[in-house]
Amino acid sequence: MFTGIIEELGEVMQRENLADSARLRVRAGTVLDDLREGDSVAVNGVCLTVAELPGDGSFTADVMAETLQRSALTGAGTGDRVNLERAVTASTRLGGHIVQGHVDGVGTVLSRTSGKRWDVVRVGLPPDLSRYVVHKGSIAVDGISLTVSGLSEGTASGGPNSGAWFEVSLIPTTLERTTLGFRQPGDAVNLEVDVIAKYVERLVDPALHS
Repeated sequence: MFTGIIEELGEVMQRENLADSARLRVRAGTVLDDLREGDSVAVNGVCLTVAELPGDGSFTADVMAETLQRSALTGAGTGDRVNLERAVTASTRLGGHIVQGHVDGVGTVLSRTSGKRWDVVRVGLPPDLSRYVVHKGSIAVDGISLTVSGLSEGTASGGPNSGAWFEVSLIPTTLERTTLGFRQPGDAVNLEVDVIAKYVERLVDPALHS
């Protein structure tokens, strides 16, 4: 489990494509302090297991086919910067919200508007996830715990921005320390909705999952 509070920006040093998976080698610093083989690390919000620690300031992790199909890691390549967070411990402050590292879908950055001290980023929301997102609620974007500051269910106009979307307002710290500081319109981002919303839905209407 994670909190969505990014510890550092890492960099993909190497990607090896295998028959049914990929292996990423990621340069890191802070997250390596007490990392061991078999530990979990969220890479752009995707929970991956550390396979090797070469001792050169990096770790390697395998990405299974299903994860590649369901997340934006399918496009991760050498030189890409990625958000990194170690799994929580019993003494960790829960500064964000409960993030599992199980990506629910991929969104697309639609626009970003810069202010004097913050940016507003609008992200296209897959239709099957829109019911889990609420104004002022929590959502993880590339593993970053964020508060929804704007929300639209979409319109029937059929235009390029007619689908469902949400907005997040990014403070300077988020802009400086995470991938959302440089994401541009058209970029894909990993989305994980609040797991509590999914549990509530199942309890209230079990027929939806029968």
